[in-house]
Amino acid sequence: MNLTVPGTQRRRRLAGLFLLYIGILALIAFWPSPVDAGPAGTLRAILAALNGHGMPGWINYTLVESVANVALFVPFGVLAAAYLSDRFAWLAAVVGMAASCAIEAGQHLFLPARYATVHDVLANSLGAALGTLVVYAVRNRKDR
Repeated sequence: MNLTVPGTQRRRRLAGLFLLYIGILALIAFWPSPVDAGPAGTLRAILAALNGHGMPGWINYTLVESVANVALFVPFGVLAAAYLSDRFAWLAAVVGMAASCAIEAGQHLFLPARYATVHDVLANSLGAALGTLVVYAVRNRKDR
């Protein structure tokens, strides 16, 4: 999909992909229990074993969870920024941060089994910002 050429068809596809992504994100974010509840113990055990075999201790469950939160929001930034014009693409990062705040607030207010944290907002916001930067990089590459 060419991110550099505006067009009605491209924008419709981006809008459709964004809506699909938002639906999946909503399922993940508002699932009644943490989505990693099942595999968390296994992942912790794997990481502990790897740490025991020389992998640095800072590569732990908290890091993996943070990286997953960043990765979860990269598509938000990419799809939103690609939909927007060059002049307004930066709004994708801002809206991504607002969406993350709304998700964490919703988890705090309505899902007692979920944990709303500022750390998650920061990781999600970083993901949206990175996705936005990807679009800027593609649009401004030298070999146009």
